[in-house]
Amino acid sequence: MTDATPGPGPMGGLIAHLLELRTRLLKAALAVLLALLALLPFSEKLYGLLARPLVERLPAGAHMIAIQVTGPFLVPIKLSVVLALFLAMPVVLYQLWAFVSPGLYRHEKQLALPLLVAAVLLFYAGCAFAYFLILPAAFHFLTMITPPGVSMMTDIDQYLGFVLHVFLAFGLCFEVPVVVVVLAAMGVVSVEKLRSLRRYAIVLAFVVAAVITPPDALSMMLLAIPMILLYEAGVLAAALLVRRRKVVRGAAPP
Repeated sequence: MTDATPGPGPMGGLIAHLLELRTRLLKAALAVLLALLALLPFSEKLYGLLARPLVERLPAGAHMIAIQVTGPFLVPIKLSVVLALFLAMPVVLYQLWAFVSPGLYRHEKQLALPLLVAAVLLFYAGCAFAYFLILPAAFHFLTMITPPGVSMMTDIDQYLGFVLHVFLAFGLCFEVPVVVVVLAAMGVVSVEKLRSLRRYAIVLAFVVAAVITPPDALSMMLLAIPMILLYEAGVLAAALLVRRRKVVRGAAPP
């Protein structure tokens, strides 16, 4: 009788890693599934909350519509799936971290874990910033410029796609400090170079804001200014990281 347990050697190690990866993926999928099951009973209320920034600013008599027959049923479920992945992301990332962390050096773990946590929190902050500040300002502007005789009635599926794209864009834009710290930690760019590139970062922030925000100055400013501040925060964090590394190297025995 043959033993099914992976033996020593490269092939046995590969099989063990694949089995662990499967376990980690199953746990991550289970977390998403549990979050989805918890959110499904509230899918319609959740969509109502998502649509509030637009609904509260629609003109009198205007309302949202569903072009597709199955839209009123499928769109809230689609939102619940996205929110389930959104809520379960810390668990998913933890499973990913638990799989790759044994292969990292100690100093890599000390840097990677805080950056991972910061990336998740900054992405959430970007989505919250878009929901509470950007979307209300943008919809107020769009309702004001609606031509006379035109009724603003947005399809619920198109609205969901628009809002999710805005959340993704703002979540990624809020990752600026993480990107800056990673570039400095890898030695791609020095802290002095990052400081000298400040003026270009400001211009780039306004260009990105002009591209991904609705066509009004307020929305552009509401994104550009936080991006500039986040860039400065990333430069400060990178400087602290470099200084700490110098202190550690200086204290290390020859």
